[in-house]
Amino acid sequence: MELSLALESLLFAAQKPLTAAELRDLCRTAAEQYETIRGDKSLVKPSAKRIEQELEQLAAHHEEAQRSYRLICVAGAWQFVTQVDYAPWVRTLVGQKPRPPRLSQPALETLAIVAYRQPLTRAEAEQIRGVSVDGVVQTLLERGLIEQRGRAEVVGRPMTYGTTEYFLEYFGLKALDDLPAAPELQRIEVERPEALQTVDPELETTSEDDKDAPEEAPDQEQDSAEAPSESSDEDAEPTEHAEESQAEE
Repeated sequence: MELSLALESLLFAAQKPLTAAELRDLCRTAAEQYETIRGDKSLVKPSAKRIEQELEQLAAHHEEAQRSYRLICVAGAWQFVTQVDYAPWVRTLVGQKPRPPRLSQPALETLAIVAYRQPLTRAEAEQIRGVSVDGVVQTLLERGLIEQRGRAEVVGRPMTYGTTEYFLEYFGLKALDDLPAAPELQRIEVERPEALQTVDPELETTSEDDKDAPEEAPDQEQDSAEAPSESSDEDAEPTEHAEESQAEE
């Protein structure tokens, strides 16, 4: 029995895309439950890397065979999909599902900026686009194409944004590395607020200016003015004896 065919049967029966790690766990569980599989070492504990290689070869095989379906990897998960040419027959069988409205041009532009420059803040996206992106960002969040990635370590701690796995599924990408090259978009420089620096893990974060600010020097004049003036009687006695000696002479 070949591992590639076992993987093919799993993907045909699956109700959702499966990652290489999920397929590996399924293969190991099947080997533990069935003695017929346990005897074949190639099927007992296949690594995720080997499963990826088998799936890539299987995808190439289906491509060469010119079947009505293809094996593809989207957002790191593998699944069988029907070729677009055969969509009318599939729609006749399952019905046509309502699709969300298409993204507007401003939404596509903002989404591209987020995809290539993530994580970034709204202010940075606005510098690149040249216009406000508040409404567009909210639309992309509601559509599940971008998500919040935490706060930037700069003054004001603004929220940063990045793309989601659904973004990869929406555009049929295996990973962000499959995005087409956009050197002009990546080279655009943006002005970022001053970075924050934590002076102590248990204290609040302060800026570099606050850290480098010199400490106030103590008021030395006031201290010296307030210091008591001390004089000893011993210092005065020699003066009195000297005056008496001069009088006697």
